Amino acid sequence: MLADVQNNGTALFDLDHLIRYTGTDEALQAELLGLMHNQSENCVALMEAAKDRASWRIATHTLKGASRGVGAFALADVCEAAEELPQESWPGATLTVIQKIRETEAVIFEVTGFSA
Repeated sequence: MLADVQNNGTALFDLDHLIRYTGTDEALQAELLGLMHNQSENCVALMEAAKDRASWRIATHTLKGASRGVGAFALADVCEAAEELPQESWPGATLTVIQKIRETEAVIFEVTGFSA
């Protein structure tokens, strides 16, 4: 299930989506991307520490929303798929999310020059 979403062809980052909300305000774009970076670190830590379904779902759902907010749709899709996984799949899903974060941040840097 997660593997299918991992390579579904969704763009890693949609700058046009971010611009719809920020216009040409590069400072605001940088602020939102910085918040997204911090949120991804926080959510991964919560995913790694999750001991129950509610904690896992809060972490993955929060990261999904933050990702969609800035146009990181592939990461959001992976988080959405991870939300309903059984507990034994959480360690692998966490690694998949971390990899998708890295890929997304590399594209964000390539497109915007932003680096956290």
